[in-house]
Order: sequence, then structure tokens, then C-alpha cells
Amino acid sequence: MTDATANAPSSPPIIGRMQYSDIPAALRAGWRDFARAPVHGLFFASFFVIGGILIFLQLDQLERSYSIIPLAFGFPLLAPFLAMGLYDVSRRLEQGRELPLAGVLRVVYRQKDRQCPSMAAVIIVIFMFWVFIAHMIFALFLGYMPMTNISTDLAATLFTPNGISMLAFGGAIGAAMAMVLFAITVMGLPLLLDREIDFISAMIHSFQAVSENLLPMLAWALLIAVLMLVAMLPYFLGLFLVLPVLGHATWHLYRRVMSFDNPGPA
Repeated sequence: MTDATANAPSSPPIIGRMQYSDIPAALRAGWRDFARAPVHGLFFASFFVIGGILIFLQLDQLERSYSIIPLAFGFPLLAPFLAMGLYDVSRRLEQGRELPLAGVLRVVYRQKDRQCPSMAAVIIVIFMFWVFIAHMIFALFLGYMPMTNISTDLAATLFTPNGISMLAFGGAIGAAMAMVLFAITVMGLPLLLDREIDFISAMIHSFQAVSENLLPMLAWALLIAVLMLVAMLPYFLGLFLVLPVLGHATWHLYRRVMSFDNPGPA
């Protein structure tokens, strides 16, 4: 089988029912894929580990370490785009195809000629909007409080009444924005890789899949958020493990939730 890059438009997906039991099953499948292709997983995860460390060090050097709060919570919002490579690895494994890293990178590179750049633009706009909103929230609640060093000022500042209010309000806004992004990408990005479909339709079908399986999808979103947060705490190093497993697992959830009348591109 070859990659879908110049095929006729695909038929709309048939949205199935997701069960809570699909989550651990997908995680097990994701772990198996990572174990079978660890180099690929570590390669794609390294972009986020190195990027996260560089952002942190740069902000700390500029004595703007307080900015790490919105960036740390917003940084994983970009993760689904590079996860396209992980989706292709899982697709190759289930099809019994070879796994040359160069071949996977070619597939990721070819997405620039399809609908993925448009989806990436949506993700980046949401990410940048979140950073803007987060800075506004910080200014509204803590604008008159000096804070330059994350190791000395941050904890003392956050555990004030204004700091706690900021975390509660900002957390609610951030969770709502993250949920919107999750809803349009969790099935949308694998769908764009797997089928010939425009990015707007992919986002709509993904949103429908989340809406029709709301509680299990919420559980999946919450698990992703917790695992990503924990993975970022030790200098982003946990992403080396968590990001590949979640990326592969998302592909397997996509396979469980989305089905098609035709077998797909050949």
C-alpha cells in the first residue's frame, strides 16, 4: 500500500461508540507500538523535550520565568501535529509494512501538500491565543506583584489570594480552550493522515465523534492532560515516554471509533 496523497475524496467516516475499556486497550496497543519502534518515538518526542528545555532556559535567562506558566500548559497543544509521524508508524505496523525512519519522515513531509498545514494553522492560532489570554489573566490578577525568579517568587506569589484566583480562572479558561482543540484534533489529525478529506470536514467529524462519545472522550482528554503534565515536570524528560505512547494510542482509538465503507487508499 502507498500513502494517500493524490486520491479521490474519501467517503465520510462512520462514527462508532467508544467504551471506557477502549482507553486501557489503546494504551496497551500504544505501548506495544512504541516498544516495536522506539527510535521513531524517541525521535519525534525529542522535538518537544529539547524545545521545552530551550524555552524554559530562554525565559529564565530573560528573567521572565513567570511566562513558563502559560507556555508550559500551552506547549502540549502543539503535540498533535508532530504526532502525525507516530500515527504513520502505527499505521505501518498494523499493515505489516517496513519502518524506515526516512520513509516515515517523507510521509510527514508530504503532508505539507495536503490539508495538514491548514490544521496546523488552526492549532497554532489557538495556542497563540491561549498565550495572549494567559498573559492578560496574569496581568489582571498579579500585574502589580513583582516576580522575576521562578524558584523564589513563583510559589510565594501563587499561594496568595490573587494567585489562587488566577490559577482557578486561568485554569477554567485554559481547560475550555484545550477541550475545543482536543475535540477538533483527536480524531481529525489521524483522519487527515489516513484519508483524502479537507481539514474543515476532518474537524467537524472529530467534533462529532467527541460529542457522541462525550464521557469516554472526556476521560481520555483528562488522562492525556495528567500524563502530559506529569511528564513535563522533570525538565520535560518524561515526554520521551509519554508522548510516543499517547500518539500511538490515539491512532488505535481512531481505528476503534472511525470506520469507513471503503477500505481506504491503496
